[in-house]
Amino acid sequence: MSAQLVPPTLAEIRRAHEIIKQEIALPTPLIHSPGLSEHLQAHVSIKLEAATPTSAFKVRGGIYLASQLDQDARKRGLVTASTGNHGQSIAYGAAAAGTSATIFMPTDANPDKITAIERFGGRVELVGERVDECFVAAAEHAHERGALYVEPVNQPTLIAGVATAALEVLETQQPDTDLVIVPLGGGTGASGWVTVRDSLDHPSAVWAAQSLLAPAVHDAWRSGKMEPRPNRTLAEGIATGVVFELPLGILRASLNDFILVDDEQILAALRRLWDLQHIMSEPAGAVGVAAAEQERERIAGKRVVIVVSGANATRSQLLDWLKD
Repeated sequence: MSAQLVPPTLAEIRRAHEIIKQEIALPTPLIHSPGLSEHLQAHVSIKLEAATPTSAFKVRGGIYLASQLDQDARKRGLVTASTGNHGQSIAYGAAAAGTSATIFMPTDANPDKITAIERFGGRVELVGERVDECFVAAAEHAHERGALYVEPVNQPTLIAGVATAALEVLETQQPDTDLVIVPLGGGTGASGWVTVRDSLDHPSAVWAAQSLLAPAVHDAWRSGKMEPRPNRTLAEGIATGVVFELPLGILRASLNDFILVDDEQILAALRRLWDLQHIMSEPAGAVGVAAAEQERERIAGKRVVIVVSGANATRSQLLDWLKD
């Protein structure tokens, strides 16, 4: 791991929590689900990270990162790439810090996410078919304009921000948690949970869950090789075909397990969340439920927290996905 890519400390995560809660209501809810508990034969609670102004967990990271900018960086503005949820977080954080944000997104990006970014004051540039192409375009744009490029994943400050959700659960909301299942795209969320768990010396296990159709981080976690993989999942919030050094290092050190599920399982889990708890989720947010269903024998009898990381889906998408 590069010298500058150092995981955040528990002290920084606590500091981030104090800063973030000045901008948004924290903690987000931890909701016990009798329906999912009965279905999975476990004590299941949902960490509802969709209960934020951007309807996704990543706003925590955007707020904290922008709060740490010096005056020169605020004058230059921020540039990043995203399928939507990270972009919203940077636009929201930039607005709170009084700076600008330009977000590069794929040409078929979720229109609701584009609208939300613009509502928060961000400017959207549509480039390429996949977010991996947007990373390159955003970095080049930032270099040309003298703006600050926000690396979407290899960024300790972002991990410190999103890790505050883990602090809320493991220290206060449900300290006797046995297992946490976290959706994973690039890996900031899951690496934040592992960092907090280890820093608190908490006995819980942490599993990551990813789509079988975009398994780059899963495969790298198992092999140690940072190689690209196909990225064909419909779960745009966890859609990436590349691997990032910082979260991979954290996860390979102490993530307990990494579950792959296919997109049909993810959509079935999205429906299950609605049927049994009336929680709306985007597919990326439901991947933890899909993993729990696949591994139901292993989680039986445990006190389980499933992170629902976001709910940014269009009405037409939901009408289609909620059909049996």
